[in-house]
Amino acid sequence: MVFSSNPLSLSVPDTTFDAWLRDSGYLEILDQHSSSSATAAPATTSTITSTTTTATATGLFISFFSHILTLLSLFTLNPFSKLTTDDFSGQTPSWTRSFFADCGSYSFPSGSEQARLRVNENVKRYARNYASLFILFFACTLYQMPLALIGLISSLALWDVFKFCSDRWGWDRYPVLRQVMVRTAQCVTAVVLICLNVQMAFFCAVGISYTVMVLHAAFRKLTPAKQSARSR
Repeated sequence: MVFSSNPLSLSVPDTTFDAWLRDSGYLEILDQHSSSSATAAPATTSTITSTTTTATATGLFISFFSHILTLLSLFTLNPFSKLTTDDFSGQTPSWTRSFFADCGSYSFPSGSEQARLRVNENVKRYARNYASLFILFFACTLYQMPLALIGLISSLALWDVFKFCSDRWGWDRYPVLRQVMVRTAQCVTAVVLICLNVQMAFFCAVGISYTVMVLHAAFRKLTPAKQSARSR
C-alpha cells in the first residue's frame, strides 16, 4: 500500500529543531534528542558493515577514538561561561535526589556538542553543590597538609592583629604609615603562604574539584527544570 504525499506536512531540519529547543528552554529534550540521534547512526552503520571482521574492528576503533576525543574536549570547555551570581543565591539542590540521583541519570555524552550543553546547564543548576564540594576538598587537603593549615591560620591571625593595631593606635589618621604597614603585612603573608605550601593545597583542591565538576556535569543527564525544583 502506497501513501500519497501530504502537501500540508512540514519537514523541519534537525539543526532548526535543535535551535528551537535551545531557545525555548527545552534542554532536557535536546539532550535526549542528541543521544537518540547518536545511537541511531551507529545502528545503521553496523547493519551495513557487519559483513566483515575488518569493518567491525574499524568501527570499534572509531567509536573508542571518538569517546577519547569527547573526554579530552571536556577540558577545553569553559564551564563558567553562563554562570551568574544568581545561580548561588537560590537553594542548594538535593544531594541524593537531584545531584547524585540514580544510575539511570548518567550516560556518556554522544559528542562534544552534547557535552558542552550538559556542562553549561548542569554547572548553573548545581553551582552551590560544586562550591560545597570545593570547600570539602580544600578542607581535606589542609587536613593532609598540616603545615598549610598552620600557614592559613597564621595569615588570618596576622591580619586580625593588623586590624587590632590599626584600631588601637588610629593608623587611619596617618595614611602613609597605614600604607607602609599594609604593604609589610602583605609581604609577610605572601612569605608565610609560600613557605608553608598553602598555594599547593589550594591548587590541589581546585584541580580535584574542577575535574569532578566537569566529569559529573558532562555525564549527568539533563532533567526538566520543574523536576529539579521539586527535588530540592
